[in-house]
Amino acid sequence: MIDSRLAPYGALGLRVALGLMFIAHAYLKLVIFTPAGFTGFLGQVGLPGFLAWPIILAELLGGLAILLGFYGRYVSLALVPLLLGALMVHAPNGWVFNAPNGGWEYPAFLALAAFAHALIGDGALALKPTRLAGEGRPAIA
Repeated sequence: MIDSRLAPYGALGLRVALGLMFIAHAYLKLVIFTPAGFTGFLGQVGLPGFLAWPIILAELLGGLAILLGFYGRYVSLALVPLLLGALMVHAPNGWVFNAPNGGWEYPAFLALAAFAHALIGDGALALKPTRLAGEGRPAIA
């Protein structure tokens, strides 16, 4: 059973955590790894280097949109393929995050969290909450 009084705040918590995570990863690629370093990493794992900036911008702008609740559930859904790509890159490294080049569990969790956010909704305090077609109608029992 869903607690309709508190569920919007649970969705807010998920949205804030997911948005901050995307922003933090964009920051990591910009400041710590640097765009040139991230481009080199993409080349090492067999991906084209020109994807570096689109990935960084998707994480930064997408994270801001999710954090603010500006069409957040659509943005989360749009970022799931990015997370699945990260999962494919990290899958050969093993399960644990402290494996060299990072493990697969974190991108897998984030992909599921982004998908859950898209299903659950933006929650409380969203600037531009989004509703899916048919949302708000009573469920058929």
